[in-house]
Amino acid sequence: MDEGDRPTDTDWSAGRDERTEDHSGATSDGSDDGVPDESDRAVSGGSGDGPETGREVDLGDEPESSGGAVVSGESDIGSEAQGAPESVGGPAFETEETTTADESLLHRFRHDREGALMWIREMLASVGVVLLIGLLLFGVSGVWPPMVAVESGSMEPNMRVGDLVFVTEPGRLAPDAAENGVGVVTYQVGQEVDYRTFGSYGSVMIYAPPGRTGSPIIHRAMFHVTEGENWYDRADERYHDAIGCGSLANCPAPHDGYITLGDNNGAYDQASGLSPPVKAEWIKGVARLRVPYLGYIRLIATGQVELNEAITRTVGSALPAVRPGLTASSPAA
Repeated sequence: MDEGDRPTDTDWSAGRDERTEDHSGATSDGSDDGVPDESDRAVSGGSGDGPETGREVDLGDEPESSGGAVVSGESDIGSEAQGAPESVGGPAFETEETTTADESLLHRFRHDREGALMWIREMLASVGVVLLIGLLLFGVSGVWPPMVAVESGSMEPNMRVGDLVFVTEPGRLAPDAAENGVGVVTYQVGQEVDYRTFGSYGSVMIYAPPGRTGSPIIHRAMFHVTEGENWYDRADERYHDAIGCGSLANCPAPHDGYITLGDNNGAYDQASGLSPPVKAEWIKGVARLRVPYLGYIRLIATGQVELNEAITRTVGSALPAVRPGLTASSPAA
């Protein structure tokens, strides 16, 4: 081969440009006929124009593609490394701020001496104390609620409207004189053994006959009768107006039970038709202790007594009674 046949640098450059253009054209045309043309063979290193041509294209193209891949990979890793601290640091900072705010609110709730948090704290503390006392009383009494409020004056003067009465379940804390399973001592037995509660002989019990829709009745147990008993002769004539068992309600006794009476009432509950003789299973509890005035809280809350009425009764009962015939004297001039 003479000097004129050797390819020059210009010829090689021109060849590369032509092959590159041919390859770009084939790619853009998107031909999928599966028949490689001359430019395809040259780019892929085929045997179209000879080995030298394929090696030149491979040497020229591989560094560019390799360099591009390396650069893009490093760029991606760098961007991920730079973004990681931001995604991790953000939530941690927010969590720390939230924890600090919660601690500050808890501190204020515990130590504020004025404002809404102080009132909420005091209210919750009061409710907690009441619940604790209620649970303790329930543990002692065995019934819920362990206290009842007196709603009427049928037990005056020994129990007054607004009194709060502590109650135990039947049979609990029963006295020795109670020879039954409900812990009730009747008035008649109380006279014999000198057992008194709430200003008179016998036990005061809380009961509810079947079908009663109102509050349970809190009255004194007077004596016990058995089924079919003619109890007219045992009854105190002050508490009925009958002339015989036939004219006395619930006589003879329809079943075993207690004859009961309100201390301020003029008739037995059975004679007035308020209740048949009280069965043992109707008894809800036995009164043990009363606290004056505290029952008004429940009565006011349930709307049974108005606030001004409760105040009037409370203040009026605390004032000393004026003896008849005495008048207030005016100061000397």
